[in-house]
Amino acid sequence: MKKSFLSLILSCLSLSALFAQSSAKKEDWQSLFNGKDLTGWDIKIAGQPLNDNYKNTFLVEDGMLRVSYKEYDKFNDKYGHIYYKTPYSHYRIRFEYRFQGDQVPGGANWNVRNSGIMFHSQSAASLTFEQHFPVSLEMQLLGGLGKGPRHTGNLCSPGTIVDMNGKFANAHCIDSDSKTYDGDQWVKAEAIVLGDSVVYHLIDGNTVLAYQNIRIGGTLDGDFRKMMNIANADAWAPKLNTQLSEGYIALQAESHAIDFRGIELLNLKGCMNPRAVNYKAYYVKHDPSACKFRR
Repeated sequence: MKKSFLSLILSCLSLSALFAQSSAKKEDWQSLFNGKDLTGWDIKIAGQPLNDNYKNTFLVEDGMLRVSYKEYDKFNDKYGHIYYKTPYSHYRIRFEYRFQGDQVPGGANWNVRNSGIMFHSQSAASLTFEQHFPVSLEMQLLGGLGKGPRHTGNLCSPGTIVDMNGKFANAHCIDSDSKTYDGDQWVKAEAIVLGDSVVYHLIDGNTVLAYQNIRIGGTLDGDFRKMMNIANADAWAPKLNTQLSEGYIALQAESHAIDFRGIELLNLKGCMNPRAVNYKAYYVKHDPSACKFRR
């Protein structure tokens, strides 16, 4: 009888351990966009107050987060971004995007089928009134123009600088080695962001670009006054060359309509103590304050 009871206890403990191991490996992806409204997001458009969704630039239709210019007659430099409410440092983010129709009149030639997603961004509330772009890293999304190669998943760096292969990357925008996506097709994109150490861009599951040593940097010569319509350059100047390890995620409105869907994030920062009930084996950055234990 005692042996049977002991065997039962050991079996239960074994099953509990297996369940804990399985739970620790299971990836907890979270949806950043609920498919119904813009809850959890802040909007900042150049020349407009915080959360003024000028001419319904950002809207929700058919489960998509859409950048729309239906109500525009002319672009008028209304560069915009929509920012997720929570900052992150170590994470994976995945989504799908597609470009739609023609560019709104008044947009720059380089903005045809051009958008992006920003990482480690300053908050929406901290942008100055006429500021075009946040200090951030941009995973640039480009659509093909039917005229030869045009890569997507590139890097642009408003107010930031990075290294590639151990050397300073002396360019504002750096091409990936992705293929070209012509037409209005959906494209799968992902980024792996690991604090200030390294960022990977993936298109359709393939790594197309990687860069390291993320820093605040103004323009390439370190002059924040040359950033487009930033009014507080003096406030940023003391931060020149400091590491940039976290920030907000933002989607870009740059004069060409684009749709986003399936925006999901896997946080890679959390409790790395295996004794905690919320331990995850895939975490890469320990956050002791997040640990939860059984009482």
